[in-house]
Amino acid sequence: MLTIISIELYKIFKKWRTYIGFIAIAALVTIIQIAMIYEGQHSVEFMTRSLKDTFLFTGNLLNGYFISYLILNALAVHIPFLITLVAGDLLAGEATAGTYRITLTRPVTRLKFVSAKFFAGIIYTLMLIIFLAALSLILGILIFGTGELIVLNDEGITLFAKNDILWRFLIAYSFAALGMMVVSTLAFLFSSLVENAIGPIISTMAVIIIFLIVSNINIEFFDKVRPYLFTTYILNWREFFRNNLDFSEIIKDVVILSGHIFVLFSLTAYFFNRKDILS
Repeated sequence: MLTIISIELYKIFKKWRTYIGFIAIAALVTIIQIAMIYEGQHSVEFMTRSLKDTFLFTGNLLNGYFISYLILNALAVHIPFLITLVAGDLLAGEATAGTYRITLTRPVTRLKFVSAKFFAGIIYTLMLIIFLAALSLILGILIFGTGELIVLNDEGITLFAKNDILWRFLIAYSFAALGMMVVSTLAFLFSSLVENAIGPIISTMAVIIIFLIVSNINIEFFDKVRPYLFTTYILNWREFFRNNLDFSEIIKDVVILSGHIFVLFSLTAYFFNRKDILS
């Protein structure tokens, strides 16, 4: 199985589109870092201006942690598109190239074949998130240094001590990676149904956009639907930047997202196993 996965990873990184995600993240993170050099202090002052009459702020609030938090907020919604560029091509690319029949003549079951493709896509997704985390934190700390993290959310303004931040980022990035795995698996499902990679990419992004709208519109009619949409949970990495963490809710979110991955992959394996391979 490991050999098949390594072959699939080789095939992924042989294609130029694989590197679009890494290049885009590197460019966007660098641009945001440069912009914050000139405008970052204004962002901090805007967040703290209502409290300056009551509290005295000292230390380095414009630091690598603050910049990394802003970047994660800015890119979390855009990363799915970069993931679908690869995940949507995993199976559809074989159909487009006409290599299904040759590939499946090897002594490998269809389930092993589709599982290897799936795990290769998951590994690529993890690599993309790790790249984002490393570049954001390392570059941010090198340029802006470290310090306390100031966060604005529905609890108001929260200030985290320097020694209470890094573990939050590590878990937040891990949770974000789980959410992006759902996106990868959804694109993988669409990839098993069509013969061209464009369809899965467009379909996945369309589903995400529709689900995000339903998840965020405050209409009572959608209240019964939201718990079943993965977009309701993929941005809940923000929960790790609260004073009072509700671990029962976090565990529930993890279980629901993991359930989505299992169901979507099971559907993919089912459809692919019944697929009539003509070329």
